[in-house]
Amino acid sequence: MPMKPLIGITADTMQDLNRDGLWNTADYFRAVLAAGGMPVLLPFIASEEDAAELLDRVDGVLFSGGPDVDPLIFGEEPHRHMRSIAPERDKAEFLLVKLALERDMPILGICRGHQLLAVACGGTLWQDIPAQRPDAIKHGDQGTTPKWYPTHTVKVTAGTRLADLFGAETRVNSRHHQAVKAVPQGWIESAVAPDGINEAMEKAGARFCLSVQWHPENFTGKEYNFGKLFEAFVAVAGGR
Repeated sequence: MPMKPLIGITADTMQDLNRDGLWNTADYFRAVLAAGGMPVLLPFIASEEDAAELLDRVDGVLFSGGPDVDPLIFGEEPHRHMRSIAPERDKAEFLLVKLALERDMPILGICRGHQLLAVACGGTLWQDIPAQRPDAIKHGDQGTTPKWYPTHTVKVTAGTRLADLFGAETRVNSRHHQAVKAVPQGWIESAVAPDGINEAMEKAGARFCLSVQWHPENFTGKEYNFGKLFEAFVAVAGGR
C-alpha cells in the first residue's frame, strides 16, 4: 500500500513563559489527514543544513498561522499596535521557506504563513489593519464568532488555481489584524476582500505554491469547508 504524502506543519511556541514547548492547533492536522496526507510537526531549526535535512524528509510544507512577523525583517519599525513576535520561529521559517521555494516544493501558507511568504519574496504587510486602513471591513473576528463560520466574502481572480477550486467568489472566516500590503513580484493576487485587502496569492509557474489569509483548516468536517484546497495540496505533494 503506498505511503501517504508526509506534510510538514510549522510549529508555534507556547506563549506562557513558564512553559517551554512547541505545538499547533489540531485543526491543521485534521485537515491534512482528511485530505489523505500524513501530518508532522516541524521543529525550529537554526541552520541551512538542518533546513535542507528536514525538507529532504517531507513531501510538502504547510506554513501555519501564529504571531506577527517581525517588521524589521521587511524594513519597517514596529507599529504601536504590533502584537507578539517570535524571533526563533521567524528564523526557522525563513530558512525553510527560502529552500522550499528553491526546490519548488508544494507549499500551502495560512494566515501568518501567507504573510511570511509575501515577506520572504519581497512583499510588505499592513502592520495593523484598523489603524492603517480605517476604511476596511472587520477582519478580526476571533472570539466573536465560531472559528468555522465564514463572516465575509472574497472575490477570486479568474484563471487562478484558487478559482479552479472555488469559483469566482467564496466566503471566509477572518482572524487577523495584519495583511499583505504589496504582493511580491512573480506572484498573482488570487483573492481580495470587499475592501480591496489581499486575501490570497499564488506563485506563478510553481507546482503548488498558494497561500490564504483566512483559516481554511477550521472548516474541516463542516458542511461548508475548504477540503478541496487541502486535497489539491496533498495530491501534488504525493506526486499526483
